Amino acid sequence: MDAKDILGLPKTPLSVPPEKKSQPKKDSQRKPDGISREVYALTGGLAPLMPSIDSSYLKKRPPSDEKITWQWLPFTNSARKDTLQLYHWVRVVNGVPPTGDYSFAKYNKSIEVTKYTDEEYAQHLTDPSWTKQETDQLFDLCEQFDLRFVIIADRFPSSRTMEELKDRYYSVCRSILLARASSPADVSGHPLVKENYNASQEKERKRALSMVLSQTKQQEKKDAEVLAEAKKIAESRMAAKGVEESVMPATENEFPETTIDHNDTLVSLSNVRLAPVAVPPSTLVIADTSSTLASLRMLPVYLRTYALEQMVQQASSSAGLRTIKRVEQTLQDLGINLKPRVPTKAVCAEHLELRKEILTLLNLQKQLQYKEAEGSSLREGTTYSEMPGTPKRQVRDHDRTFIPDAMSFGGERGGRKDQKRKGPGRVSETPSSPANKRPRKMKASDL
Repeated sequence: MDAKDILGLPKTPLSVPPEKKSQPKKDSQRKPDGISREVYALTGGLAPLMPSIDSSYLKKRPPSDEKITWQWLPFTNSARKDTLQLYHWVRVVNGVPPTGDYSFAKYNKSIEVTKYTDEEYAQHLTDPSWTKQETDQLFDLCEQFDLRFVIIADRFPSSRTMEELKDRYYSVCRSILLARASSPADVSGHPLVKENYNASQEKERKRALSMVLSQTKQQEKKDAEVLAEAKKIAESRMAAKGVEESVMPATENEFPETTIDHNDTLVSLSNVRLAPVAVPPSTLVIADTSSTLASLRMLPVYLRTYALEQMVQQASSSAGLRTIKRVEQTLQDLGINLKPRVPTKAVCAEHLELRKEILTLLNLQKQLQYKEAEGSSLREGTTYSEMPGTPKRQVRDHDRTFIPDAMSFGGERGGRKDQKRKGPGRVSETPSSPANKRPRKMKASDL
C-alpha cells in the first residue's frame, strides 16, 4: 500500500506539462521605401516582379504648364483584320489625345508562308504520294497556325504523320526557291537549301528521346558506368598508341652499340655484366619518357618547361637522391644551367639527352668501382666480395687468438669446471667436448 491507497486516490500518473519548444525568431525585414505597408504585406516580403518606383519620382511634381487628365477613349488595333473598336483609359496632356497605332500591335508577328501557282506546281511540285488538294490544305493550315506542326497534324484531314507533313512542306519551299532563283548560287546560303529536312532521322531522334525519357534511375546509373568505362578504355588505347609511335623510332637511333678502349683492350658495352644496382636499360627510360609525352598530349595547353621537368623527373626516377645531386653538380661544373634559359624544342631535347648521358656515365663509374673491388677480392683469394669503399682488414698469424685443444690440454679439468658451473640437479653425465662450441669463421690462411 502507498499514500494513494490510504487516501483513496486513483492510481493515475501525474500529467506533466509538455515542454514548450523555443521557436526561432523570425528575421524582421524592413519595409522598403516607396511601398505602402498594405502592399508589402500582400507580397509576403518577396521581391516584386517589376522594379519598384523610386520614392523621389513620386515626390516629383509635374510641370505647372501641363494639364494632365485621364479619359475613356476608343481605339482600334491594326493587328486585327476586322474593324472592332474597344475603349481604354488614355493619359491626355493639355486636352490633346495621343495619336498613332495601338502600342501592343507591334507584338503581333506572323510567318510568311510560301505561295505557289498552278503552273509552278505542275512543273516543279508534283509528287505521286501527294495530291494538289492535300498540298493546298497543308499550306493553308501552315499559314493559319504559324507552322505549329503539332496542331497542323491534329487538324489535317487525312492520316499523315507529323514527319510527312514537315517533309512535304520543306521540300515544296525548297523547290520553289530553286525554281524562282536565277542561279542556284543566289540561294545557296538560304537555310532551306543548306539544311535539307530528313524525315527518317527525325523519327530516329524522337525514338531515341522517348527511350531516354522512359529510363529508370537504375538504367541511367548503369549507362553512366558503361560510358565512364568506355572513356577509360579509349584514353588507355590512345596513350598506348602514342607510346608505340614514339618508342619505335627512338629505339633505333638511341644508345648504339659502342666500345671503350681501356688499357689497349676493347670491351663491348653489351657484354658488361651489371650488378643489381645498375641503371635500367635504355628502352625502359625511353618508354617512361614516351608515356610522359603521351600524358602531356592529352592536355590542351602546357608549357614546354613543365614538360621538360616532367621528363627529367621520369628519366631520373630510378636514380637515388645522391645520384641526382651529382648530375646537377656535373651540369654546374660544365657551366650549364639546370633549366634552359631559352626552352625551345631543340634545346630541351639536347638538355634531356645530356642528363641521360651524365646519368649513364655515373652508373658506369659505379659499375667500374664494383668490378675493381670484385677483382681485387678474387686476387686475394677470398670467396666473398666487398662493396667499393669498404676498408679491407689484413688477416695475419699473430692477429689470430690461440685456442687450446681441450682433449690434449686439461680436458678433464675443463669438464670439472663445467660441472661446477652448473647448478644442482643439472649435472651432465658426459663432459663437454669441443664439438659443442660455436664454429669459428674460416680465414684465408686455412685454405
